Amino acid sequence: MTTVDPTQQRLPISFEFFPPKTPEGVDKLAAVRQQLYPLKPEYCSVTYGAGGSTQDGTIQTVRAILAEGCDAAPHFSCIGASKASVREQLAQFKAEGITRIVALRGDLPSGYGGFGEFKYASELVAFIREETGSHFHIEVGAYPEMHPQARNPQADLQAYVTKVKAGADVAITQYFYNTDAYFRFVDDAEKAGATIPVVPGIMPITNASQLLRFSDACGAEIPRWIRTRLEGFGDDKASIQAFGLDVVVDLCDQLRCAGVPGLHFYSMNQATAVKAICERLGW
Repeated sequence: MTTVDPTQQRLPISFEFFPPKTPEGVDKLAAVRQQLYPLKPEYCSVTYGAGGSTQDGTIQTVRAILAEGCDAAPHFSCIGASKASVREQLAQFKAEGITRIVALRGDLPSGYGGFGEFKYASELVAFIREETGSHFHIEVGAYPEMHPQARNPQADLQAYVTKVKAGADVAITQYFYNTDAYFRFVDDAEKAGATIPVVPGIMPITNASQLLRFSDACGAEIPRWIRTRLEGFGDDKASIQAFGLDVVVDLCDQLRCAGVPGLHFYSMNQATAVKAICERLGW
């Protein structure tokens, strides 16, 4: 009887894309998806701009992914929305054959006056369940290093637990490079009664200045040893990418060995880094 090394077993994976803004971007993303589909993602998610500003592009991209034979999940934010508009959007999702949603509070667009009828993602999750029952598989966000707008870690954890109890199926984390933060978050969530799977979000490291800017904005910590190495490479893109690949493959391997339920890759509409990570992991 052949035994399988558990560290080599394949995990469910998924990819995040953002909706392109130009016809050239649409064509480029279509080519990227064709490069990534051989990795057999469970689904692909498509982001949604502040206040739903990319709604048409999100739906068009989801529609294309579904037509290519892969499951797809639109991000769906509720800030600034009314119950009537959300009800209408859910009906459109059902008509399009969409069965997954990534339900988020979302960010207020600049100059926007108020929250609308939904203040928290938990309210959106509860409303989706009230309106559609179990039709949608609902993913929600999780923040192992705390949401940047949370008052404190305890309040952030409680907000997460409320989302789970409202009817979420799975959580996807903000990206991180410190596995201890992830494991601590999962332990704390389970002790608080939130026992759904928590899928780590994985951000490839390909562009140092872009990563540092993103991380400062979203509250994701870049460990000092990673930050100083990246800064030390200057404009040496090849060294940044080689180092980044080593760091992220090691991160994924630690998570795989610990038995995480899957990995969700923030692709940034690029295929090369994600493919390289998965190939190094033996997938």
